Amino acid sequence: MKLLLPLFSAAVLAASAMPSLAGDRYADRPPVMVSPDLSAPWVLQLGHAPGIVRQNRQAAQQQQQPRQRTAQPDRVQTTAVQAPGKRMVMRPQINPVYLPQEVAYDGAEKPGTIVIDTTQNFLYLVEKNGKARRYGVGTGKPGFEWSGTHKITNKRVWPDWRPPAQMIKREAAKGRYLPTYLAGGMENPLGARALYIGTTEYRIHGTNQPWTIGGAVSSGCIRMRNEDVVDLYERVNVGATVEVI
Repeated sequence: MKLLLPLFSAAVLAASAMPSLAGDRYADRPPVMVSPDLSAPWVLQLGHAPGIVRQNRQAAQQQQQPRQRTAQPDRVQTTAVQAPGKRMVMRPQINPVYLPQEVAYDGAEKPGTIVIDTTQNFLYLVEKNGKARRYGVGTGKPGFEWSGTHKITNKRVWPDWRPPAQMIKREAAKGRYLPTYLAGGMENPLGARALYIGTTEYRIHGTNQPWTIGGAVSSGCIRMRNEDVVDLYERVNVGATVEVI
């Protein structure tokens, strides 16, 4: 009889846990978590970030002269992290130069304009009085560079993803098979927010691979850290001008 009581108790506990586990499958999409100091929190939250798309993490630097008159910074640094009883793990961290900051800006664009410098991998949101808010971004890898002037035509929270047929075919040839549809969420390569650029297939969007920020890594879209794209999303309206240079 004494042996039956522990078994009965374990069965009751297991049964009571099942509804909550089932309910978790249909929970709301995860909220955006913003670090107070904006220092690469998503790397620490996601760990190895099991995303659908695994792009090359090596930045392919372009040879043009940069718009910003500074040397090209190192994109990624690593930090050793060790939990109690666990082996040492090297986690990538973004170079602080790619974190949001207010900078002097001498361009002729009107306040509210988004300027994306694909040679230095910075996005500028032009402000008043010769200032701009600057963010680090990931841009098109070799063969996927582009430039032009467009408008923001749409904005979405936790956007879904439908890879273009050409991308699906191109990635399949490399042995990487993409889904035809992926709902918004932590596993989605478009991240927490998306701003749609004109009638193109390009977007300014978040990412589940924050270590790629600062590199030439995308198929033409402009990647931002999730914290940063949320910040930009709140500051920019549909109809804003986007200049990609």
